[in-house]
Amino acid sequence: MTAGTEVGDLVERVRARLAGAGGEAGVAELAAAVRAEARGVVGDADVLAAVRALQREFVGAGPLEPLLRDPATSDVLVTGPDAVWVDRGAGLERTGVVFADEDAVRRLAQRLAAAAGRRLDDASPYVDARLPGSGVRLHAVLPPVAADGTCVSLRVLRPARHDLDALEAGGTVDATGRALLEAVVAARLAFLVVGGTGSGKTTVLSALLARVPAAERIVVVEDAEELRPAHPHVVRLVSRPANVEGAGTVLLRDLVRQALRMRPDRLVVGEVRGAEVCELLAALNTGHDGGAGTVHANSPREVPARLEALAALGGMTPAALRSQVAAAIQVVLHVRRRSDGGRVLEGVGVVRRGDAEGLVVVPAWARDGGWAAGRADLGAMLAERGVGTPWPGSSSGAPSLRAGVASLRPVGT
Repeated sequence: MTAGTEVGDLVERVRARLAGAGGEAGVAELAAAVRAEARGVVGDADVLAAVRALQREFVGAGPLEPLLRDPATSDVLVTGPDAVWVDRGAGLERTGVVFADEDAVRRLAQRLAAAAGRRLDDASPYVDARLPGSGVRLHAVLPPVAADGTCVSLRVLRPARHDLDALEAGGTVDATGRALLEAVVAARLAFLVVGGTGSGKTTVLSALLARVPAAERIVVVEDAEELRPAHPHVVRLVSRPANVEGAGTVLLRDLVRQALRMRPDRLVVGEVRGAEVCELLAALNTGHDGGAGTVHANSPREVPARLEALAALGGMTPAALRSQVAAAIQVVLHVRRRSDGGRVLEGVGVVRRGDAEGLVVVPAWARDGGWAAGRADLGAMLAERGVGTPWPGSSSGAPSLRAGVASLRPVGT
């Protein structure tokens, strides 16, 4: 028997032992299992090789762990034993990571699901969960639902900590865009940040929340912990999926209701993607000025239809939704991911009632096109709140924008 065969047999015996023991296997558990199964018949070098092989499989995300540790990584996708992809900000690229076979991919997916307290097997062939203590969201699908083999999707949820200075320095906002954002926050206008997947919605929202006066209390409701604005008074509530017994669910919609009883000065929903839109709009219509959220929409024009679809999940009619939105949401901020991976504030729009009582988002400013038709409405809203406009020639009589946003500076600066 060759040394390679001995190591392979040892790995299989240890794998069987660990599978029988259940639970998460750390480095100490691996070493103990290897010592127990080696029984002194293999050399130290073989034992070390076995420990390293098992560590790649049983600790963290296995062979995907180095990819997840890369600060530039946002997504790691596995579509087959020899098809592992990573997104480091410039689109998907194939990696050199290879699994031994389909069973190895399946074992990794099931182990990660178990670590998150979820079930993944033939009776429950897909899972969506957050890995404990790692800031990584797991989605996995087993065959035959995944026709070509086990699929694993890992998204790295990095807390959004950028401020407006960093966004301007990085090109996400220009001077005019920044002035507009500061004016929206200063005037306590309710706004939605919209854009496609990975466009930077959460980053922009976090930067704006950091500009909220320090004396105000921000209550954030999220499905995943991403918003960490640099603000001294933030309360964060996070939803919870069902456990392996199917109990313990805490929905975003429930948390929005709880947030209303926590005396928020600004109520924020990290991502509006379900029936919780009904509670958010109701809150913004009852005196909670300056609320915010993000919505997945590829353009501002899609926002009314997107909100109607989400409100339908909560039993709200289109007519009721339009009335609520028209009174609750004033501004829409559109962000976009460019082909080179950069994120930019593409435009700012205002919400208006359109024909037949419908809703439209009218552009007020575009990064490439400059000021647009909605500028007058935006100027009127800013003037009503005592905040000057960030464009020259304003006759609103409101104080200058510089004076209006001075109160946003953190205490002591």
